[in-house]
Amino acid sequence: MKDQIYLYPVWVRLWHLFNALLFLALIITGLCLQYANINYTLIPFNYSVSIHNISGIVLSVAFVFFLFANHFTPNGNYYRFPKHGVFAGLIKQFRHYSYGIFKGEECPFPVSVERKFNPLQKISYVIIMYILMPIIIATGLGLFFPDFLPPTIFGASGIHFIDLIHIITGFALSIFMLVHIYFCTIGKTPLSNFKSMITGWH
Repeated sequence: MKDQIYLYPVWVRLWHLFNALLFLALIITGLCLQYANINYTLIPFNYSVSIHNISGIVLSVAFVFFLFANHFTPNGNYYRFPKHGVFAGLIKQFRHYSYGIFKGEECPFPVSVERKFNPLQKISYVIIMYILMPIIIATGLGLFFPDFLPPTIFGASGIHFIDLIHIITGFALSIFMLVHIYFCTIGKTPLSNFKSMITGWH
């Protein structure tokens, strides 16, 4: 353990695991609903609706837990940006991912107890957790309770507009998950980052 640091407390690891499983359930059932076909169904439509709704509700509760936990534990510090040098840090990390990593260069922002995320990771996670997640949860609630939606939004059907935002956000989160899994393989070994999320040690 000499060269390792404890970065992922139990609550983070459990939340991350449940979040990943719920995401997968929502992506699979969401695709089943989006491309429903009476002649071919991976999951029957009525089951897809039930699984999607239940997973969405549990994910929403988990998200509220995440917000409170980040507020009341030191983990929230990892999502805060410094007052200066943000743009320069993003450029430096982008150069590393697009060029330096293939030349065997060291990461310009190595993981430490004070800095769990590099600048690109941090801005990505902030956008995902504090912008896209609230959008997909709010639109999901709107679709769950359509009677509360306005009849029209910007001249279009209210429910169709909210549904479109929900689907676009869902696809964006799905793409993020794939990219996230890929970047998790960029460690000392392809599996080291996955092992960290199991043991808590980086």
